[in-house]
Amino acid sequence: MIVSLAGKGIAVEQPARGRPRSEAVERAIIEGTMKLLEDGVPLAEISIERIARTAGVGKATIYRRWSGKEELFVDVLRAAEPEDPERLPGTSMRDDLIVLLESLRQRGLANRDSAILHNVHAQMKTSPKIWAAYHNSVIAPRRRMGIEVLRRGQQNGELRADLDVELVNDIVVGPMLVRAILHPDAELPDDLAERIVDTLLAGLRPVSSPVA
Repeated sequence: MIVSLAGKGIAVEQPARGRPRSEAVERAIIEGTMKLLEDGVPLAEISIERIARTAGVGKATIYRRWSGKEELFVDVLRAAEPEDPERLPGTSMRDDLIVLLESLRQRGLANRDSAILHNVHAQMKTSPKIWAAYHNSVIAPRRRMGIEVLRRGQQNGELRADLDVELVNDIVVGPMLVRAILHPDAELPDDLAERIVDTLLAGLRPVSSPVA
């Protein structure tokens, strides 16, 4: 099953032109791209024409669905990565942050287990166009979601009002990214998201006024 960006909680405008999307055709195109990656073909050498030959479709069929290979690669990665949470619990800032960090932990585990994902992520950073497409479609929406959770926490009195939520978001996400990406041999235990959030919130919550 091909999971599009729109199916992962990320708002995406569907193209108005062209014929309706066919799930079978999209699956063939994405699987064809994955086959090239599995065969070790570098991203820079994967062209729309090569993908079309591998998938058994015409180039025009691909261009009706994606504006170029950068946009296609983003969907290929999203199909290979664990899904983003469809919705957050909304019960508290703590619970929402744990869900967001848990999704990062799952992606870290997937990146370690999948040679393709690890290889593509490494190559992607050497291609400004592909990295920009991935950042704008995947990373930026995740960051906005985390910042919105923190803003709601400030409004609800769960987080100090004087804090810079963008900085706090980096502080929350940072430890998980360090373990998942910078130190690939570091452990990613099941309770890591909860431990990170609770450790940080212990120093970020508003201080209760002393009882007279």
